[in-house]
Amino acid sequence: MSNNKVTKLKTRSKTAAALDTPTDLDAAAVQAISEALNGLLADSYALYLKTKNFHWHVSGPHFRDYHLLFDEQAADILGATDDMAERVRKIGGTTLRSIGQIAKLQTVIEDNDAEFVPPADMLRELMNDNKKVAEALRDAHDVADEHEDAATASLIENWLDQTEKRTWFLFEAARGASNDGH
Repeated sequence: MSNNKVTKLKTRSKTAAALDTPTDLDAAAVQAISEALNGLLADSYALYLKTKNFHWHVSGPHFRDYHLLFDEQAADILGATDDMAERVRKIGGTTLRSIGQIAKLQTVIEDNDAEFVPPADMLRELMNDNKKVAEALRDAHDVADEHEDAATASLIENWLDQTEKRTWFLFEAARGASNDGH
């Protein structure tokens, strides 16, 4: 018997036939990896919207700097979401379909519906949220490693690097903001 993984490609009847995608991953791997990625995707959308909320509502002496920082970070977060969802589909899983599903699946990002948030608090909250996302990314990486899914693990490593960069920028900006008296 050949050890070539390509010979192991099979379809699964659990997924709607039109969405079934052949993969060499077994059904348990597809399920576990899809769940991990869909959780990351839900938290990414929640973090994206919170970052845009702060972008839209920032005020104060460093308005322009923070406004642009939040916009850049939101774009970075949104940019990763398509890759997350497409990876789920590439391995034969299904992904998010609605805002309601995002709300059910988000686990590490809490909404902030406050009427006003001081800029220094925005920076710290987003920094802490990005740290939570980094932890969730490491957990998802473990799932990918457990199922020998190198492609997902590699993508997660890139998303983790982006998340750590956002955390660093927010940390540095927050240090400056705490000296502003906000």
